[in-house]
Amino acid sequence: MRRKTNRNILPTVTNTYNVYSDGVGLIGLSDEIELPDFTAITEEMSGSGLLGKIQEAVMGHFDSQEVTIPFLNLDNDIFSFADPLKVIDLNLRASQQTLDKEKDEAGYRGIRIALRGKQKSFKPGKLKQGGRMDASVTLELHRILVEIDGETQLELDKLNQVYRVGGKDIMEEMRKYC
Repeated sequence: MRRKTNRNILPTVTNTYNVYSDGVGLIGLSDEIELPDFTAITEEMSGSGLLGKIQEAVMGHFDSQEVTIPFLNLDNDIFSFADPLKVIDLNLRASQQTLDKEKDEAGYRGIRIALRGKQKSFKPGKLKQGGRMDASVTLELHRILVEIDGETQLELDKLNQVYRVGGKDIMEEMRKYC
């Protein structure tokens, strides 16, 4: 059962985070990973009974999603992601700082973002004396899961027809017919 949200707790900042692959923390990462957008695939509807056109979202279907994992410099970790035949499983674990409005106290809660995908592009970066290389690997995502304080808030698994939001299985009824 879904826990009720505490409206007195304000998420303020991501205090720190780490990236894990196969349970091991990665080294050589930079400080920012941009998460993918969820852009629904749509179909245009028009015809009798409608006053114009409507873009109808196809439930649970989304455009291609990718995430770029940046590295400050080349290291062994980045080459384990560069294999286009290998499926990559990553866990982003963050400590989110919070503020309790009633008590005026700071606190923390955990966020986990699980990503699964395959290498789409590999950028070895640049060489600069006294500088970083800005290498990166971009993954085409097959699955993304977002948990806050251990509760799943969002899950999209394109290969297994799973789409859950806030504990609700959006595709449950559709799967009955397939």
